Amino acid sequence: MDRLNTKLYLQNCYIMKENERLRKKALLLNQENQALLTELKHRLAKTKTAAAAANNNNSSGGGGNGKTNGTAAAAAGNRTPIPDLNAAPHDKAGAPKPKKAVAN
Repeated sequence: MDRLNTKLYLQNCYIMKENERLRKKALLLNQENQALLTELKHRLAKTKTAAAAANNNNSSGGGGNGKTNGTAAAAAGNRTPIPDLNAAPHDKAGAPKPKKAVAN
């Protein structure tokens, strides 16, 4: 009985140590995720501001050849939009993909 108790005690110690290690790792990952989210929000805000400034320059009719301000265009980056990962997946036609039936 003492041998079994010792074995269970050691297993419990190992599990607690592993749990603490995973808790620290999760905390670090959460902090990194928050930092990345903040950076993304700042970049999106900067891009929206630059795009709005470019739109204002275009619509103001300030003469010239109709080209946007090079700085605003560079700030906007002419990048493709970031996809919404929370949205339902779509096929090429744009309709949501049907869910597959699971056989019981």
